[in-house]
Amino acid sequence: MPSFAVIFPAAGQSSRFHDKEKKPFTNLDGRAVWLRAVEQFINRADVSQCIIVVSPEDDEMFRLRFGASLAFLNVQIAAGGRERFESVANALALVKPDVDFVAVHDAVRPCITESLISSVFQKVIETGAAMLAVPITDTVKHADAEKKVTATMPRQGLWLAQTPQVFRRDWLLAAYEQRAKLGNAITDDAQLMEAAGHTVHLVEGASTNIKITTKQDVFLAEAILKSLPRPKASGPIHPFGDDEMCGGRGLK
Repeated sequence: MPSFAVIFPAAGQSSRFHDKEKKPFTNLDGRAVWLRAVEQFINRADVSQCIIVVSPEDDEMFRLRFGASLAFLNVQIAAGGRERFESVANALALVKPDVDFVAVHDAVRPCITESLISSVFQKVIETGAAMLAVPITDTVKHADAEKKVTATMPRQGLWLAQTPQVFRRDWLLAAYEQRAKLGNAITDDAQLMEAAGHTVHLVEGASTNIKITTKQDVFLAEAILKSLPRPKASGPIHPFGDDEMCGGRGLK
């Protein structure tokens, strides 16, 4: 069975969240957002390693607050960098050498489902580079600095990127080694892989696989979580969080 490591970037500044807590650490229906993001991966037989990236300024708080959960779930911590790519590079340095594929999943995207993970994992096994995305269905407008519409953009063939984005470990490591040569306008790992010459294959995600950016998104995520089916638990009971089930199949 191919093996996967999953990296969860959580070192951002949450500048648009406007709360005393940063997005990954805020409460979402009884558990921190980052725990909700991790839970669907942690008990998968094909996932051998989970790494969360935390800013140095949050490291002490994070270890004190979540140390028991980190130990119980066997989640490693990597130091966050000045930008997302530096953070992911720090986590990549911790990935086990026998891992075949590396997934990067936003720590603030807590509504991922087991079926979506399985779909994108299967596609990356076939192709070497795959990601979740959803087709754009709304009309797209281009505007100037004064918010005046300058054009209506064709939406055919346009997709909104989601995570996880998953790649062959050797391809991703090689792309990061030459990142400085590939340009500074790259915004995600999939674009980095494209710049390195690899074709990235899309797997249709879901509109429910939202990324939390604002406080309003927390309320939406709570509603989504309550609407998702609750499969039977396959992991041990989590001893540190409201008698909820640990792992990917038993949390409420």
